Amino acid sequence: MLHTSLNTGRLLAVSDIHGHAGGLLQLLDTAEYNPASDRLILVGDYIDEDPPSWETLHLIRRLTEEGALAVPGNMELRLPGQLADIASGASGGTSLREWLRGLPPYIEADGYLFVHAGFRPGVTLVEQTLQDMTEIREEFWRVQPPSYAGKGIIFGHTPTFKMGAKAGEVWRKPGLTGIDTGAKHNCRLTLLDVHNALAYSCSTEATRQHYKDFKMEVLEDR
Repeated sequence: MLHTSLNTGRLLAVSDIHGHAGGLLQLLDTAEYNPASDRLILVGDYIDEDPPSWETLHLIRRLTEEGALAVPGNMELRLPGQLADIASGASGGTSLREWLRGLPPYIEADGYLFVHAGFRPGVTLVEQTLQDMTEIREEFWRVQPPSYAGKGIIFGHTPTFKMGAKAGEVWRKPGLTGIDTGAKHNCRLTLLDVHNALAYSCSTEATRQHYKDFKMEVLEDR
């Protein structure tokens, strides 16, 4: 297990879990996540396809009930029809479908914006569509950050190796940070400590149970 003394008042973020509930739990344990003092932001695409990984969605909901914040990804937006008769048994039996519908499209925290995919250039923040915020790719990250970006935008959806980063590594340029490090593609799942510029990660190669190769890396200056 990796340890760090930077364990109070942290702002943590993870995206594109794609069914790797066990990996997420182990990363949170490795980072010594404490919901009483840390803030955790979950940035979409919690499930994987065929079949949908319901246990991961239940985990995300439980984390939000403990204080984490979450936005939907494009994967979750495909689900309402399948969730009609599924209830979690928590929060008075509110269905997963109702819970998902109540998630905000983006989150602001400490001057940062957290969104699943990104924002449409040339469109104000209040006029952004949910489709763009969960599906946009190159049109967003290839251009300069918008004026409302604040300290920066932290997003997932596009695997970082498709943006020029090494497989399994966080992608950054001034004002933008991509944290989909390819868990779906047998690369890595990453938990970002935003203010301390630390990345906790584990390999997702050929596993849904026994995760390995845990790392804690300091991100290089951009």
